[in-house]
Amino acid sequence: MSRIGKIPVKIPQGVKVAISADTITVEGPKGKLTQQYHPVVTFETEGDKIVVGRKNDEKQTRAFHGLYRNLLNNMVIGVSTGFTKSLIITGVGFRAEVKGNILAMNLGYSNDVFVAIPKDLTVTADANGKVTITGADKQRVGEFAAQIRKLRLPEPYKGKGIRYEDETIRRKVGKSGVK
Repeated sequence: MSRIGKIPVKIPQGVKVAISADTITVEGPKGKLTQQYHPVVTFETEGDKIVVGRKNDEKQTRAFHGLYRNLLNNMVIGVSTGFTKSLIITGVGFRAEVKGNILAMNLGYSNDVFVAIPKDLTVTADANGKVTITGADKQRVGEFAAQIRKLRLPEPYKGKGIRYEDETIRRKVGKSGVK
């Protein structure tokens, strides 16, 4: 039995879960998420918990068992509390600001970089170079954060660039001016 798949998903107050033939719909205060699932996985409601099961013991079915349990859990957490990723912009003159639905960044290139913010995400930027991305869908939040980080990857010598808040950059020693 899958260790992850057999853990029941707890449904908090104010969250509605609807399971149809091939889709799961989770609705809560932060939004509405839908996910299609493979028919070899079953969902049973027991009070305020949902138990994920499987129809057979094939290898692919066991993989789907844990996958769809985690996807359902992430959907429930997303519509109830939401997900957040924070990025730190480090470098002389590097900065970011939100203008409407566009994130404008000065990253040391000859021109500023403009990124359109998706409708289901909220982005805030402060003066210290911290950009916070918030949303209900964990995958969308992580993907948008990765796209922003890719615009100027952190470099190991001075540490300039965009990094995640909890990321540590392995620093390298520069040239030694040996005569």
